[in-house]
Amino acid sequence: MKSDIEIAHSVQLKPINDIVRGLGIEDMDLVLPNGMYKAKLSLRLFDRLHEKPKGKLVLVTATTPTRYGEGKTTVSVGLSMALNRIGKKSIVVLREPSLGPVFGIKGGAAGGGHTQVLPMEDINLHFTGDIHAVGSAHNLLAAMLDNSIHFGNPMRIDEREIFFPRALDMNDRVLRTMVVGLGGRTNGPAREDNFVITAASEVMAILALSASRTELKERLARILVAMSYDDEPVTAERLGAAGAMAVLLKDALKPNVVQTTEHTPAFIHAGPFANIAHGTASVVAANMALRLGDYVVMEAGFGSDLGAEKFVDIVARQAGWDIAGCVLVTTVRALRHQGGARDARKGKLTDLWQGTSNLLRHVENCRVLGFEPVVCLNRFDDDPDDDIALLRKFCAEQGAACSVSDGFARGSEGVVELAEAVVKQVEEKPGKARPAYELDASPEEKIEAVATKVYGADQVVYTPRAERDLKRVRALGFDKLPVCIAKTPLSLSDDPGCVGACRGFKVTIASVNISAGAGFLVPIAGDMMLMPGLARKPNATRIDMDEDGRIVGLS
Repeated sequence: MKSDIEIAHSVQLKPINDIVRGLGIEDMDLVLPNGMYKAKLSLRLFDRLHEKPKGKLVLVTATTPTRYGEGKTTVSVGLSMALNRIGKKSIVVLREPSLGPVFGIKGGAAGGGHTQVLPMEDINLHFTGDIHAVGSAHNLLAAMLDNSIHFGNPMRIDEREIFFPRALDMNDRVLRTMVVGLGGRTNGPAREDNFVITAASEVMAILALSASRTELKERLARILVAMSYDDEPVTAERLGAAGAMAVLLKDALKPNVVQTTEHTPAFIHAGPFANIAHGTASVVAANMALRLGDYVVMEAGFGSDLGAEKFVDIVARQAGWDIAGCVLVTTVRALRHQGGARDARKGKLTDLWQGTSNLLRHVENCRVLGFEPVVCLNRFDDDPDDDIALLRKFCAEQGAACSVSDGFARGSEGVVELAEAVVKQVEEKPGKARPAYELDASPEEKIEAVATKVYGADQVVYTPRAERDLKRVRALGFDKLPVCIAKTPLSLSDDPGCVGACRGFKVTIASVNISAGAGFLVPIAGDMMLMPGLARKPNATRIDMDEDGRIVGLS
């Protein structure tokens, strides 16, 4: 079987201007090429499109994944291609891959097999530089904060109450906790600091949620970086950093357009993680896509407990979107793992049956959030027919539509069944988003609503630090913000070792961060790391370049 990169190299790409013209865009002044096969779209394009009717938004979510991912991007790409195949004008909207996972455990995030976005090497490695721009803007603010302290500390910043870390787009566990400013007065003062991966940066969330340059600047200005000795908030605006940060993000705010293996347009823009941020591509990219296509396929990271919940409670609510349909991706491998199999690639039918409790919980989550999901079985080559038949039967018993996706091996032809099921669901029973909580509820009520309604927890408990954080939230007037809970993606609970439906558990909130610019609170559930580490044998060991400059080993 050909590797992802071999399949990618076998595709004859179309010039990006041809892809854009296929969307009905004729004014090439609105298209900013980045080489032959990538482009950014001018923000002026939306001004010309905003009165057009919106297409139908289809959310793609998943059951609890394994550490390797279950092909949600592959399904999203395949579904959009298949919708075009059956006569619907479709665009897929995806997040930009982070270098951390590319070189870590999961590998790239450009789809796989015959359902990829191309050029996959560029998309997975630096792309158009957006993530680097986010890192630069983030670290500029961090540097200006320390610079203000160094030069007399005129804002009386309390060094024990600094909330804003530094950011790096790489998995590097040694940066989780460190001491900066060593080497004497000219380098200091010395203090404890830390890094987060750029995808976890509040600046990344702000980029993804901002619908205009004006909104971008307003959100950047509101970033809370520290408190003063007088208990006054210190923001990016007070430090004078917001304008320069916006300048660094000027081009990053423009959506990127590429193509799939079958030349379906793909908007790939922004990259917030879903376990530690809100987990969806940018509002500005989706707003453009919704006025250029009949069906917009948009994935939300990880399972319904993370990506889908945050999409409904934060993203769609802020953007004002209707969500017409929902696809719930699962795999035999993931459900075997949730059923307790030691090796999910070789699990028994009994393991799969036990794992259906996890599938059922995610189906129920979709319904709680206002959608009747189409369950998509993303088929791997070695999946037995008996396992697929069992899952089809189970879905039928639960009253859930179920389709098999074989896009990895067959491209859009292998996803037609899913595309037809999605269209049927959207036309006969369109979704209506139902947030898990109201914004005027207290932070504790919001957290409890997500933990009990979506995770299935019995109760929520708070550490003393979390209780202090919540007291500050109320004192600063941020208690009406939505909550973006940071939690392991490997379980419905806050314990990655708990598989299945995880009944009878407590969710422990260790702390609560304020992302005032992004516009949400971030309760940290359990032992969450905002800077991942590399695997024992990371993907980076398999990636290389031949004498002709062709990349090998990237998938």
